[in-house]
Amino acid sequence: MSKDLLEKGVDCYNRGELKKALYLFNEIIDVDGRNAEAFFYIANIFHLNGEIGKAIKAFNRVLAIEPTHTDAAISLSVLYNDIGHYEDAKKIFEQANRRVRTKTETGKLLDDTHINKKFAHKHLELADLYMTYRRYDEALFEYNKVIALDPKSLGVRIKLAKVYAKKGFSSKAQEELVRLKNEHPEFLDGRIALGVLYYAGGKVLEAQTEWQKVLSVNPAHGEAKKYLNLSQTATETSL
Repeated sequence: MSKDLLEKGVDCYNRGELKKALYLFNEIIDVDGRNAEAFFYIANIFHLNGEIGKAIKAFNRVLAIEPTHTDAAISLSVLYNDIGHYEDAKKIFEQANRRVRTKTETGKLLDDTHINKKFAHKHLELADLYMTYRRYDEALFEYNKVIALDPKSLGVRIKLAKVYAKKGFSSKAQEELVRLKNEHPEFLDGRIALGVLYYAGGKVLEAQTEWQKVLSVNPAHGEAKKYLNLSQTATETSL
């Protein structure tokens, strides 16, 4: 019975019928007061409705029933961070982070791409926040975590290079972007960023070469056109 109600509740939740979903999940709780999934969805509904206190209480209930419920831990960490309870957020987040790297009872290492991406998103938020306050060392640390958790997040490598540049390590920034270009030549944003870095360092021809390469792949690329035109205009003006 609980399984059927849970499936119906999840279906309503996914369709945005939150009031009906909440009713179904509460029906489950009335029968089975330790159903972690029902509490998890109830917590998410509270969060969506802006009832933060109730959401936190429900997520904590999930973790009391099932301490290894990683999604609940991540959600709770985000909520604590949003309301300024940074120490609580850090504690919950670190506990969940450790579980991702903990072996399961069968001895198989937990390697859930979906979970890793959630952690990567959290680290990205922290990194961007550090950048806002010019705390470059912390930002560098967090961006590297994002890359380790989600290697396909190529845009983060551009951000990493920007941190190096902000810290005055232009050669490190260049190395990162050149490596990105060589590993993923199809990633045009990387070439754009490399061109900007070259141009800032006075390497105009190298910069123009990168932007021209982008335009050879995508003639309508707006950024490449803009940077190339600006560099050519600046060169002509200086003659």
